[in-house]
Amino acid sequence: MIKFIINIKALAIAVTACCMLSFTSCSEEEFLTVNNPNSITDATFWKTSSQFNSALTTVYAAMQFQGISGSGLSQEIIRTDLADTYSFFGRWNIFRQLTYTDNSEQLVNKWNQLYIGIFRANQVINNIEIADPAIFKANEKEQILAQAKCLRAFFYFELIHTYGKAVIRTEISTTDLNKPTSTIEEVNNQVIIPDLNYARLNLPKIWANSEDRGRVTSGTATSLRGKVYLYAKQWGPAASDFKEVIDSNVYALTPKSLDNFTDQNEFNSESILEVAYSSTANPGANGNNVDDVPGVSGGESNAIASNYASIGGFGGFNTVVSSLFLHELFTNDEVDPANPINTGNSHSRRLSASICPKDFEGLYFGVDKTNKNVHSYRGLGLTALVKKYTNWYQGTSEIPLARSGINFRHIRLADVYLMYAEAVLNESSNVAEAIKYIDLVRKRAGVKTLQQYLDANGNTFPQLHISKQVHGTQPMVSPTKENIMTHIQMVERPLELCFEGHRWRDLVRWGIVKNVLTTMGNDLKWRRDNLGTILNQPPLYIEGSVNLLSLIGIDNYKSADHDYFYLPAAEQQSNKGL
Repeated sequence: MIKFIINIKALAIAVTACCMLSFTSCSEEEFLTVNNPNSITDATFWKTSSQFNSALTTVYAAMQFQGISGSGLSQEIIRTDLADTYSFFGRWNIFRQLTYTDNSEQLVNKWNQLYIGIFRANQVINNIEIADPAIFKANEKEQILAQAKCLRAFFYFELIHTYGKAVIRTEISTTDLNKPTSTIEEVNNQVIIPDLNYARLNLPKIWANSEDRGRVTSGTATSLRGKVYLYAKQWGPAASDFKEVIDSNVYALTPKSLDNFTDQNEFNSESILEVAYSSTANPGANGNNVDDVPGVSGGESNAIASNYASIGGFGGFNTVVSSLFLHELFTNDEVDPANPINTGNSHSRRLSASICPKDFEGLYFGVDKTNKNVHSYRGLGLTALVKKYTNWYQGTSEIPLARSGINFRHIRLADVYLMYAEAVLNESSNVAEAIKYIDLVRKRAGVKTLQQYLDANGNTFPQLHISKQVHGTQPMVSPTKENIMTHIQMVERPLELCFEGHRWRDLVRWGIVKNVLTTMGNDLKWRRDNLGTILNQPPLYIEGSVNLLSLIGIDNYKSADHDYFYLPAAEQQSNKGL
């Protein structure tokens, strides 16, 4: 765990007291009150470089909020074709069925928490611009400012691609609270891209001191700017930014997929933007607690693990499980027997690091697949648990009070490889270059590469996203721009990045939400109608019934209502500029 983030508790009172001055106004009684001469005020705080670094730490700490990088994301993830839940889990069910409102928990929390992060970043940015330059070491002012700008850009990126718009606030003054929303393009041009342009030129490629691991770097800013361009379909600039990160020689894929989802190999060679959590800091606090609630002690932990882990005596609730589509997609991901990573396994290592089906290999919280408790959820028609971001690899159950110490990765190199492949494919139709980087990810996963398929099948490869259970066969197709793009959309990004928070945004920016959900619904209906012949049969080993909960969401989906969240009701009521 990195020191500069964990120390947030030691400075929270001081910095928050200073920051809150910008939120409040003074009544007549307060003017008559004698001030405590020992209290920290806005006039006394921004005087040393250490105070600016302390304030910067609170900006990083905002990334720990559960709505941004923790348990709240599980409610968003449940909307996609990769995840599922049960009807009795209300906070997740409303997202599965797309019946959430402008007052639903995650929708409100994420908006508020992102703006807390923006406010904290604005505090640093606005005050450092008027600070005495003499208080900083060489390049220190520029690096603090660059970090604050990079983090502010991240918060705004999250806003516009969650809500489809944002209220631009770049000043710490609260006298002008009634402001209209700005479009994605306006926020990009006015805030995000300028912030990232500054950050990438003023941040180091690597921080020299080990205690600074986890701080944003020029690679973080360049990768995030590449995402901005990619989402805007500016393929050339996106490809250029991603290639710059790839060619920097700073990053490398980890030997195993699992290295990215445990607390044992954090801030590794693949990490580009990672949020630090701890299961031991601030003991006794619930992991769901965040430090923006008065009187509540933040947990410093990630509570997402308890949402994913099994309820069968393993300390979790399995409120989020794998969809049947994702489960079968993993089984279609054929293992390469010549790859040494596959010694002794028939499932891919990527499957084993991501989901836990009935025929899983190895151990799950110390037990093997014969343990009935692991499968206690299966009679309700769902066939695989989530392993990614849970503590299944250590101990016998999740840590009490939802206190997982597994860091959350927002950007990692495998994602950049796939985004680069998408960008070059659309910019120049360079199929060979796209396949090269797709196959780097596939080789690490231990599965057959696209090139292996092409070499063995007369320059064709299978459409692995087509259900063999439903349709019997998978069409063989040639490596055209369109077919490789479909593979990225429906195979590679779902398998590599499942449960990491990318899927819904991907579907929206590609404009294929309705088609994907409809296909998933048709496959579910086929399984419902043919249940007698597929019960307890491979590859899914369905027991009991087929969970049809998502059919309601598929019927409810409307692009204008559901591609982005509604603005929270409180914002609509309080902001007269909307």
